[in-house]
Amino acid sequence: MFTGIVQGTAEVVQIEERENFRTHVVRLPPALLPGLQPGASVAHNGCCLTVVKIDGDRVSFDLMQETLRVTNLGKIRVGERVNVERAARFGDEIGGHAMSGHILCAAEVTRVVESPNNRQLWFRIPGPWSKYLFPKGYIGIDGVSLTIGDVAGDEFNVNLIPETLQRTTIASRRVGDRINIEIDPQTQAIVDTVERVLAERQP
Repeated sequence: MFTGIVQGTAEVVQIEERENFRTHVVRLPPALLPGLQPGASVAHNGCCLTVVKIDGDRVSFDLMQETLRVTNLGKIRVGERVNVERAARFGDEIGGHAMSGHILCAAEVTRVVESPNNRQLWFRIPGPWSKYLFPKGYIGIDGVSLTIGDVAGDEFNVNLIPETLQRTTIASRRVGDRINIEIDPQTQAIVDTVERVLAERQP
């Protein structure tokens, strides 16, 4: 489980490509290294990945075909950075919201609106997932726990404070970029349950 409070960014320093498979090697910040072992979970842009090798501050993670298909990690290049968060432990403060690290889809950035000390980003989400969008609902964007602002059909926005822009990769996002989306699981459960109950009541 993760909290959506990004702990830093990590540079991708090496990529090993194989058929429908790749290995990312990232240089993790020193604060995230203590106690890290092979088999541990670390979220990359919100996607839960498993540590497969540790060599100093260079840590390797395998990405299978489904991860490459659903997320934006397959487009990452050497030298780019990803948002990282180690798995939450019992007793940790949950400053964001509970996140599984299971990405549902990628959304496209459609607008970037600048204002003093703030930035608003608009995204277009694939149609089947738009039913889970609600103003003031929680959403994970590239691993960052955020609150949905406005919703207009299959588009929604979030408002970003300077701290979020400084701590994460979101400051570099531009129109046309793809970002990883995780919908709050409670929202999914409620919407799906209501849909199922209504469908069962249909004559």
